[in-house]
Amino acid sequence: MYVIAGPEFGDREGHVLIISKALCGPHSSGLHWSERLADVLREMGFFTSHCEKDIWIRDMGDYYEYIAAYVDDLMIVGKDPDSIIKMPMEKYQFKLKGTGPTEFHLGCDFFRDEEGVLCYAPKKHIEKILENYRRIFGTWPKPATSPLTTGDHPKLDTSELLNEDDQKVYQSLIGALQWVIQIGRFDIQTAVMTLSRYRATSVPRQGHRP
Repeated sequence: MYVIAGPEFGDREGHVLIISKALCGPHSSGLHWSERLADVLREMGFFTSHCEKDIWIRDMGDYYEYIAAYVDDLMIVGKDPDSIIKMPMEKYQFKLKGTGPTEFHLGCDFFRDEEGVLCYAPKKHIEKILENYRRIFGTWPKPATSPLTTGDHPKLDTSELLNEDDQKVYQSLIGALQWVIQIGRFDIQTAVMTLSRYRATSVPRQGHRP
């Protein structure tokens, strides 16, 4: 990254100034971060999965260690995860926060059942969506007993078109529900994807609101 110095730089006006500090915001930031993280993980002995490039694996002889990367959110699996965390912080000057046993990650709650098996469920994320809905509309969403609601035909809806502000609310709600599907609630996929077609291709109507 570089800039051509303007008059505010005084005697350096017209000079090419190279930016060596990491910047958040430019289109290339995500790529640069991904490349930097990949270089570090390779130096630590990790290699990418053949099935998913963001799953990193390290052979420890009698077992494997794993790091699942989602941009700058890392899920670490190993017998001694603290040792994995320590190297990026001390050797590569990474600033990691929220380290420790996983309790919440990418919208999912992580917990162990009575037999000690690690489980996950998007409970807090769904509660946040419901509370947001109640705050916007003053009531809770209508309950549904089936993924396919009887008599629901959004393509035949002729109610009033949503204004620009309501369209943004609609898009936000659909986007939040699409993420819920990604993290496990497949039962709402049909309803959400049916409504999502009105998020971009055409203007949603009052009757389309979730």
